[in-house]
Amino acid sequence: MLMNEMNHSPSRIYLQLEIDVIAIGLLILALCTRLYKLDEPRHIVFDELHYGRYVSLYTKGVFFFDAHPPLGKQLLYLAGSIAGYDGNFTFDRIGTPYTDNVPVKALRLVPAVSGSFLVLITYFLMLELSLHQWTAILAALLVLLENCFLAQSRFMLLESIQILFGLCGVYCIIKSTKRIGLTALVWLCAAAVLLGCCFSVKYSGLYTYYLSLFLVGRHIWLQLNQIKSGTRLLFSALWRFAVLLIIPLAVYVSVFYMHLSMLPKAGPHDSVMTSAFQASLQGGLASITHGQPLHVAHGSQITLRHTHGRTCWLHSHAHVYPVRYADGRGSSHQQQVTCYSFKDVNNWWIVKRPDQASLAVSRPPDAIRHGDIVQLLHGITSRALNSHDVAAAVSPQSQEVSCYIDYNVSMPAQNLWRVDIVNRDSEESTWDSIRSLVRLVHVDTGSGLRYSGRQLPAWGFHQHEIVADKVLSHQDTIWNVEEHRYTKADDRKERERELVTAEMIPTAVTQLTFWEKFTELQYKMIAHAPDAPHGHMFASEPAEWPLLVRSIAYWLSPDSNAQIHLIGNIVTWYTGTISVIVYSALLAIYSVRKRRACEDLPPFVLNKFYETGYTLFLGYWLHYLPYFFIDRTLFLHHYLPAYIFKILLLAYIVDHIYLVLQLHEKTRHVTNLFILCVTIWLSYIVLTFKKFSVLNYGNVDLKENDLMSLRWKDTWDFILHKKI
Repeated sequence: MLMNEMNHSPSRIYLQLEIDVIAIGLLILALCTRLYKLDEPRHIVFDELHYGRYVSLYTKGVFFFDAHPPLGKQLLYLAGSIAGYDGNFTFDRIGTPYTDNVPVKALRLVPAVSGSFLVLITYFLMLELSLHQWTAILAALLVLLENCFLAQSRFMLLESIQILFGLCGVYCIIKSTKRIGLTALVWLCAAAVLLGCCFSVKYSGLYTYYLSLFLVGRHIWLQLNQIKSGTRLLFSALWRFAVLLIIPLAVYVSVFYMHLSMLPKAGPHDSVMTSAFQASLQGGLASITHGQPLHVAHGSQITLRHTHGRTCWLHSHAHVYPVRYADGRGSSHQQQVTCYSFKDVNNWWIVKRPDQASLAVSRPPDAIRHGDIVQLLHGITSRALNSHDVAAAVSPQSQEVSCYIDYNVSMPAQNLWRVDIVNRDSEESTWDSIRSLVRLVHVDTGSGLRYSGRQLPAWGFHQHEIVADKVLSHQDTIWNVEEHRYTKADDRKERERELVTAEMIPTAVTQLTFWEKFTELQYKMIAHAPDAPHGHMFASEPAEWPLLVRSIAYWLSPDSNAQIHLIGNIVTWYTGTISVIVYSALLAIYSVRKRRACEDLPPFVLNKFYETGYTLFLGYWLHYLPYFFIDRTLFLHHYLPAYIFKILLLAYIVDHIYLVLQLHEKTRHVTNLFILCVTIWLSYIVLTFKKFSVLNYGNVDLKENDLMSLRWKDTWDFILHKKI
């Protein structure tokens, strides 16, 4: 009886909890270094100038434009919002002191915590790559003791956030490739979310996404000799790539949905966007265009805005093209037509039917439709927009555009233009202000009115060139009417008074769907990437990064020689570069010897060399090589996503050399010497980190000798206040 009761005793549920003490210790050390005196210096440091402005604009709901995705800035805003930041601080220049209303600690907290967890994820990622625990500890310590990661984590900057998302995504990808069924799906979904967050902080996060696609593709390739069913293998590949495509894209779109929802008001960057986008913002273009008629008609007074790319308006003035250009070519000597980047009375044009003399708008208005032939009269000079078979001033492959002057020299006017509405609903669509995108096609030559993108010389006041181009499909041939009103009088003087004195009445905003705004914003971000500023005193070239040729001065105290620099731990930096060379050499040697059937190493060692090395080696080059093909100003911090993979590769090379020494009887006695060398090397890393940390915290007034003792390379640009 007792035995039966014992056999039928109720089952128990156990909760097994494992705590990795080493991981906790590493995280505590990281938090201590990253959070130490986080609110010092209480001044704007380097790119805090830009990100702080964005946080302020988020706080006020004011639209802004930036070439990078908004997730990182949103996280900074969230921290500031929780801390009660009111957005009332002017981020005017680097070095400006923060006022009491700026929660400096809170705004710097997200990068600092991200930089701390970067140490932790390094540890777990190396363990997941099936390496020894001491190798994972070594990699985590190298990240912990890296001065550049310390500097980048302590301020309102985005690299630590991006790298954390990226490494967490790679970690989850590797987890998913080692699991099956639902567990693999969960890990892959987590990876997809993290990777979407990674390139939603900065577009350079796409390189981490490409690495993850490679790892998943390689996993599927290895399954070719394991899964017998072709259908099952195809399904396995399809669901993985579907997850890695749909979820990151959904994350990216969601980030922009929040971005646009948070910024309903007009702001300083509105002019980058199209007229329709500006008019959709509260207090923006709508305050200028309210009350204006919708349909463009005979007698309409309009301004024509270049729709895509650079913001400028079709413009003319009384000055004429020079008789001859600098290269000896002759011009028509007609009135100049340009694209002007500022609002000006000379941007106004009057739409005219060729067969009607009166410019006053009839009742009801004679609306212009798709395909109609019109003339455009310049509002102030009353001369007609014209083109002819004369080479343009700066773009001789295209036709010159002018306002016609009758010199009685057998050059008749060619001033008829066909209205081609690009986004028309039907062939009978009317030409509408703001929303109609139009091409103006020159009737005589079939060329489209186009912004060439080039600047005129001094005789054209350095305004932008307008040409007539045979290639009608180019985006720079698209225009839209921004401001619009009807001509009330035929008298020229009266029309000029209307143009000069007219003011618009505010109105309600124009409605655009999220997808219309999202699509336009993506286009503008791509189009404005080449316009990034070139030249900076702390800029550097990708070829210089592996040797740490340049540092970046982030901040200099106005009262002392306390300063902050983005500078790496030079011991780790150079040995990391050596590790890339060593791995490349070993990869070549092992490949040749394998081809010659020389089995020096056990299969498990070689497999680990290829699998682990490929992940880290490829990760390094994927994040580094693209910068050689980018035509814009680059800085040392662009190297950091590649550099962290180099650090992980360095730790692995140490692990691999140790393992190889252990495998052979002849080299085992060298193991202790190798361990001693690694210990000495680590000691130098610690000492170098401590020595250069004064340039990360910026809380020590350095004497001239102290500062010069840190200048280990002549190319490092340290700044010295001479004290009298």
